[in-house]
Amino acid sequence: MGARQAAPHSCLWQLQRSGWTATLQLEVEELSVRWSAAGGDVQRQFPYGFSRADVEAAILAGP
Repeated sequence: MGARQAAPHSCLWQLQRSGWTATLQLEVEELSVRWSAAGGDVQRQFPYGFSRADVEAAILAGP
């Protein structure tokens, strides 16, 4: 997806897209995503049981 690890924190990743950015955090039981755009911030959590394709599609759809 093009995300970059936010060193030195191995559980944090940054994703930049035109019009918004996302911070992905790998937590114990879920993936937490916070999108930031001109309209404000949106945060969602995705359980690890979701398919990778579904989670990637949701992340790339943006806020």
